[in-house]
Amino acid sequence: MFKTPTSLSAADLAQRIDISAVQTFHAEADIRSLAALAVENGFIAAHALPNFVPLLRSLVPAGGRTLVGGPIGFPSGGHMTVIKVAEAAALREAGADELDMMINVGRLKSGDLNYVRDEIAAVIEAAAPVPLKVILELHHLTDAEIETAADIVAASGAAFVKTGTGWTPAAATLPRIRLIAAVVAGRAGIKASGGIRDLATVAEMVALGVTRFGINTASAIELVKQVDALPGGRLAIAPANERA
Repeated sequence: MFKTPTSLSAADLAQRIDISAVQTFHAEADIRSLAALAVENGFIAAHALPNFVPLLRSLVPAGGRTLVGGPIGFPSGGHMTVIKVAEAAALREAGADELDMMINVGRLKSGDLNYVRDEIAAVIEAAAPVPLKVILELHHLTDAEIETAADIVAASGAAFVKTGTGWTPAAATLPRIRLIAAVVAGRAGIKASGGIRDLATVAEMVALGVTRFGINTASAIELVKQVDALPGGRLAIAPANERA
């Protein structure tokens, strides 16, 4: 389903990176800066908190290289399903090109897996045809819970399994990406988000099947510049089975 590239140009990497302004303190000026930087650097998506999505949509040309996104049930995931469904519909109507939904961690950890499945299905239906990423928030999960959640998301028809919101300590480690990739097995995309700051990690994760990254804006710009400065302007991606 997802073919691993042998190398990435700076533009290729930018088209795998989402940047965002989704913290409590982000204000209108931050959204305007986010939009300008996303378009200028050719990042694949810019995300803002729900109330700022209409503004972001007005600042990012529709049909260009940069998509507009927003979160659902963010950041806790503990909202009632009816609220998540309403939020998905409202963001779709506001012009979002993609949506990221926080999974209900409490229900997952309680073993209420039918609740988790039914909620994801309801939000996918409400968001359609806008694709949905489902955030697992790995910081709060055991490896067994990660495997269970990744399998549920991959089977749901969601577009991506996403590792975290950026509101908890980074947990998008290589061992956990390997765990997710083994479970997902190409049934959905994988978005690694949180604490990714160097090209070696990016290359390792791409080799494992990661097709999207959530990276701090300043770090994202720096990483793209670093790829451009490499010999031939490309980041080599060795197959996962050739890596130590």
